[in-house]
Amino acid sequence: MAVSLTKGQKVDLTKGNPSLKKITVGLGWDVNRYDGGYDFDLDAAAFLLGANGKVTGDEDFVFYNQLKHPSGSVEHMGDNLTGAGEGDDEEIRIDLSKVPANIEKIDFTVTIYEGQERRQTFGQVENAYIRVVDEATGKELIRYDLGEDFSIETAVVVGEIYRKNGEWRFNAIGSGWEGGLAALGKNYGVNV
Repeated sequence: MAVSLTKGQKVDLTKGNPSLKKITVGLGWDVNRYDGGYDFDLDAAAFLLGANGKVTGDEDFVFYNQLKHPSGSVEHMGDNLTGAGEGDDEEIRIDLSKVPANIEKIDFTVTIYEGQERRQTFGQVENAYIRVVDEATGKELIRYDLGEDFSIETAVVVGEIYRKNGEWRFNAIGSGWEGGLAALGKNYGVNV
């Protein structure tokens, strides 16, 4: 049974599961209230961050236009343009054994493509979640359901994995942002 988290809760990934090497981070959502004439396209991304909370270079930003980190440690499995259907809408695979030593944490985000221009916000999104799955067994280890806390935000930092005392841990963040992907990228040090 997966551990179900609440906002701000942190949980161990590898200490109690030392054989864990490869995980899939699945992100999902549904659109609940929108009839504005545009598609509603949400995009997952991963930011690989150093000790200062910033990327070391633009290659540390993995998203729909840059699907794989040069180290091979993080791979985005492709852009879902509609979010329709059951299950994960987008997935990011992580090989924990290949994450470069200078990377302290990996933040997972979801943004609304052209959200400001299309007048779309996370207030129109429901059933948003992040989950961590052990790739070897297919077992869901962690799940964090975001709830409906957002209104004007066009980007959300959903959660992160981070190193602590040589082990990997997960932090359920659920922090909303205005300004979409550009604002997040700027915050993390990506040249937008």
